[in-house]
Amino acid sequence: MRFRPCIDLRNGRVVQIVGGTLKDNEDGSTVTNFESEKSPAEFAELYKADRLTGGHVIALGPGNREAALSALRAYPGGLQIGGGINPENAGEYLDAGASHAIVTSYVFRDGKIDMDRLKEMVKAVGKQRLVLDLSCRKRDGEYYVVTDRWQKFTDFKVLGSSLKELSAYCDEYLVHGVDVEGLRAGIEDDLVRLLGEMSPIPVTYAGGARSIADLEKVENIGLSKVDLTIGSALDIFGGDTPYAEVVRWHNSRQ
Repeated sequence: MRFRPCIDLRNGRVVQIVGGTLKDNEDGSTVTNFESEKSPAEFAELYKADRLTGGHVIALGPGNREAALSALRAYPGGLQIGGGINPENAGEYLDAGASHAIVTSYVFRDGKIDMDRLKEMVKAVGKQRLVLDLSCRKRDGEYYVVTDRWQKFTDFKVLGSSLKELSAYCDEYLVHGVDVEGLRAGIEDDLVRLLGEMSPIPVTYAGGARSIADLEKVENIGLSKVDLTIGSALDIFGGDTPYAEVVRWHNSRQ
């Protein structure tokens, strides 16, 4: 199991948001936990110095291209890129240093998975460099992939059978527990357990983690198969959990 770092970008700045509010509110804003004065490249350089691999840079909306490229160039091969990725623009980010391209909305549209578009992405970047973002919300006791700023439910259920089917087209999964993303209120146990038991390829879970104890919990219920991203809870993002302690924990498991 690994700790996977993150760089979330909004309007070119490194932020941490409450995931379920990623939409235009009445005041035109999203609920933001934190906005950093440090550049995306500075965070990438930090992760590079600590030899953390497999983290993700996520562009939350437009206006993030240059910020994302700066982070990728600062840590070639160490970070993945997601947010508005498609066959036309993926190459630019991979050439800038991204190890993988992460896709959701290009593949999931009109409430369904578009297998033709998925195959286009595989053709454009290669299975070995593609990550499918299966970020989801719970409805009627089951997890469904959500798109369009995590507000629109698709008909795609995150199940053992679907994880197995899609593994033929990608190298990894990234799964945000959207309802707890950014809340620092604990992880979605049922989702982590499902991923640990059912995913046939590497998978990273993000959402709600708040402490070293959550790393240990994910290691346990995820059967040491699920990697964890911690964002808002880290002191580098304004939280209480020391980033340095998380890195030490991660190194002890490698």
